[in-house]
Amino acid sequence: MTNKNNELPLNLQETDKTTGEIVKLDVNSASTVQPVALMRLGLFVPTLKSTSRRKTNRKNVTDATDELVQLSIARSEGYNDVKITGSRLDMDTDFKVWLGIIRSMSEYGVKNDTLELSFVDFIKMCGFDSRRSNKKMRDRISNSLFKLASVTLKFQSETKGWTTHLVQSAFYDINEDVVEIKAEPKLFELYHMDRRVLLRLKAIDALQRKESAQALYTYIESLPLNPAPISMKRMRDRLNLTSSVYTQNHTVRKAMEQLRDIGYLDYTEFKRGQATYFSVHYRNPKLISSTVKVPRKEESEKAPEQNYDEIIKALKAAGIDPKKLAKALTSMKPEN
Repeated sequence: MTNKNNELPLNLQETDKTTGEIVKLDVNSASTVQPVALMRLGLFVPTLKSTSRRKTNRKNVTDATDELVQLSIARSEGYNDVKITGSRLDMDTDFKVWLGIIRSMSEYGVKNDTLELSFVDFIKMCGFDSRRSNKKMRDRISNSLFKLASVTLKFQSETKGWTTHLVQSAFYDINEDVVEIKAEPKLFELYHMDRRVLLRLKAIDALQRKESAQALYTYIESLPLNPAPISMKRMRDRLNLTSSVYTQNHTVRKAMEQLRDIGYLDYTEFKRGQATYFSVHYRNPKLISSTVKVPRKEESEKAPEQNYDEIIKALKAAGIDPKKLAKALTSMKPEN
């Protein structure tokens, strides 16, 4: 049951810049609110396909200075270097469990920096089928909570530093049907900053087992209106893959095609010097089929022109008088 007495520390309201009205950002089964910084960083990434690499306890180190140095803890202490270190977090399970934590905080509240709810309800918050509350599902969520708790954020300057975790601690008891997750209150500020994105989950659901496309969706959706062209290198960095550049480029192109196939976006790939870029023409996070596509200039300019001389020659070769044919077509009355 939702604990309404606990004040939610996450700021899930913002002011509409056009009307000045206070708009509530809903966190539910269809959408989540996420800091732009976390969506643009290579934090939640595709699972590595290579078996040898998957089994390796691979650690990621991400420079998050540009995105997180604006936090008050960084400004007040003069920290000018921020790094995120920890296990590689995948889109298939870890991202869903993270969304489940945020949704649970929104619906159940937080007391003494701790979220508490039943294990079955937590499974639902993560978007998993609660009827699958078996050992495999428990192990899956347990491993994910361990990985999330292993991710450290290190803030430092030349003279001092501060280290914390994305999730401070996580405890669950199947017999007692309880989950307790302790959060880092200083990171709640991420949800108070202006740079947040209402991430609709319909596209995530439409891209089951297509983790590269899911990861690029979270990145592209966090970009501003009418974004500048995105370089292939930036896409590769967001996915944080370990294969050859050629293979990574192929993965990016396939993911972009999958995003277009579900109706989320339309784009053009082009070259600028030796670099490859993607120009995103529109985004449709609700996947509404009636979205009007913006015509590209090159498409309208390259419309093929009819060669009427060739058509006339072909008609004459077939024994047809073009003038008589035109007269006959003109005299025909359209059917009601």
